[in-house]
Amino acid sequence: MSYLKFDKSKLVNLEYSLTREVLRSNRAGSYISTTISGCNTRKYHGLLICPVPGLDGDKHLLLSSLDETVIQHGAEFNLGIHKYEGDHYEPKGHKYIRDFDAEFVPKTTWRVGGVVLTKERLLVENEEQALIRYTLEEANSPTTLRFRPFLAFRSIHQLSKANMYADTKYTEVPNGIKMKMYEGYPFLNMQFSKECEFVPAPNWYNNIEYYKEKERGFDYQEDLYVPGYFEIPIRKGESIIFSASTGEVKTASLKAKFTKETNKRVPRNTFLNCLKNSGQQFIVRTDKYTDIIAGFPWYTGITRQTFIALPGLTLAHGERDTFEEVIDSQLAGLRNGLFPKYFGRPEKGYGAIDISLWFFWAIQHLYVEKKCAMSVWSKYGAPMKQILNAYRDGTDYGIHMYENGLVGSEYKDEPLTWMNSMVDGRPVVNRLCMPVEVNALWYNAVCFAVELAQVAGDEKFVKKWEKLSAKIAKSFVDEFWDDSVNCLADSVSATTKDWTVRPNMVIAASMDYSPLDREKQKAVLSAAKKQLLTPRGLRSLTPESPFYEGQVEGSVMQRERMIQQGAVWPWLIQFFAEAYLRIHKRGGLSVVKRILADFESDMTEHCVGSIAEMYDGNPPHNARGAISQAWSVAAVARLFQIINEYED
Repeated sequence: MSYLKFDKSKLVNLEYSLTREVLRSNRAGSYISTTISGCNTRKYHGLLICPVPGLDGDKHLLLSSLDETVIQHGAEFNLGIHKYEGDHYEPKGHKYIRDFDAEFVPKTTWRVGGVVLTKERLLVENEEQALIRYTLEEANSPTTLRFRPFLAFRSIHQLSKANMYADTKYTEVPNGIKMKMYEGYPFLNMQFSKECEFVPAPNWYNNIEYYKEKERGFDYQEDLYVPGYFEIPIRKGESIIFSASTGEVKTASLKAKFTKETNKRVPRNTFLNCLKNSGQQFIVRTDKYTDIIAGFPWYTGITRQTFIALPGLTLAHGERDTFEEVIDSQLAGLRNGLFPKYFGRPEKGYGAIDISLWFFWAIQHLYVEKKCAMSVWSKYGAPMKQILNAYRDGTDYGIHMYENGLVGSEYKDEPLTWMNSMVDGRPVVNRLCMPVEVNALWYNAVCFAVELAQVAGDEKFVKKWEKLSAKIAKSFVDEFWDDSVNCLADSVSATTKDWTVRPNMVIAASMDYSPLDREKQKAVLSAAKKQLLTPRGLRSLTPESPFYEGQVEGSVMQRERMIQQGAVWPWLIQFFAEAYLRIHKRGGLSVVKRILADFESDMTEHCVGSIAEMYDGNPPHNARGAISQAWSVAAVARLFQIINEYED
């Protein structure tokens, strides 16, 4: 029995199958994604989605879908499914689905009369190649399979429309054809592991709909081009491999290649293995860098999220080399003590007050793993000094240290923390000059750097910085704490304090070096547990606030207002768990274990085997945003690690 279980009786029910999505990446920027029914519900769904450096470096959808038809005695049974206007689905191949499994790779089983056919999909690691294995498990009569490819050749953020500029010519290649619909794209090679017949039958399929895009307030209809169809006879017990690739392949090796790639996969046979498998999808390696994709399907590398996700994606699974590869890649972008907001895209700006401080937090986890201050300081001491000096002396975006030792900025053109949503050119959350988590991170960074320097014997640095930590700690409590409120202000300025209950105070309580004493940490956690904690993470705003929004829905601008006014963010849960166990020790394990158990049900509910970007603040806490988010997965993976530390 597979760990990931799906209700077989509901697989033919579109309300069930359309809300469960599958995702696989090739660890090099490409991915494959659809629903367990095979019906694409997003413009981001498809069978081969990959970067096209010659165009813009963005991800592009080449092959949207491949419709299968079973033919016996002249009768045809189409297994594909597409949505058209008016909730019209055609063909209705979902009604033949009898099973779905995802332990190694997504596997669909259809039954059509006496025919049982299975379909398994994967992406080849570090190659722009999708492989699909079809196996005829049962058949009582001669059987032929027909395959009809639906082509897009477009950016994942756009939609295709029938047009006269598309190049619809095809060229024969071994056991298939290749096409390139527009200049600048690579050829899409569609080949099979055995000889096939290609029948030209060019046609545009118009107004295919993606209802998820309609829900999100975007354009949702597109036209896809079908050049014709392939036909192949298949015997009972035989497997056929279909390959979609940007390069021509040797078809004789496809079966062996599929088996080899399947064997590389971490089996999703436990909750932890699901998280490990999912975490591997985000890591991108090239010959020039190693990065983390923030989330699928639409994000690239976001530096803040990379630093926060890194320990849970790598060190939690013993992957120290990957951790350091990512850090080293990020350091190439450090300038004036700041990192670019998006990896490899400095033109998008450096406007963030917290990213450089999250770098220290990430390195702390490596230090714990290595238990070797000398080597950590030797490798990372120079960038640490650059960052600390920049914050103390002042750097871009008005980021500087005040006389009381705290840091902040009066910059108003854009928000500088993770709460950076903007509507009509203004921040949704107007945080004041000195945000609480930024100053907790600042105190933690200074203390950690001094500790490393002391062990490494850097007396000059220690002398320069060691007295500042006490000043920061005192000012932090003076500015952010009030006994009458019994929690931390979310942000402060010289004249104002914002006492809104938000999860940022939990970050302050969770730091290895926290400016809060034990009683203040307990008070923060008590408020968070009462007002912010949910089965999917911490709310971004207390429901007691008049500005609270419990459901993330509506237009793009409406959703942008809501995501930091009540939406639940899983990435924050690691800080609550860490702080809670630090206070309650083994006595708090039951609470944290229950939090972890609450996430397990999500393994089969939204993106199979993964954790979404955010969830509604109100029950039943429906998933929102990106279907699979790196820092969400990493945070839940870290819960396992945190629990183990207190159980040992």
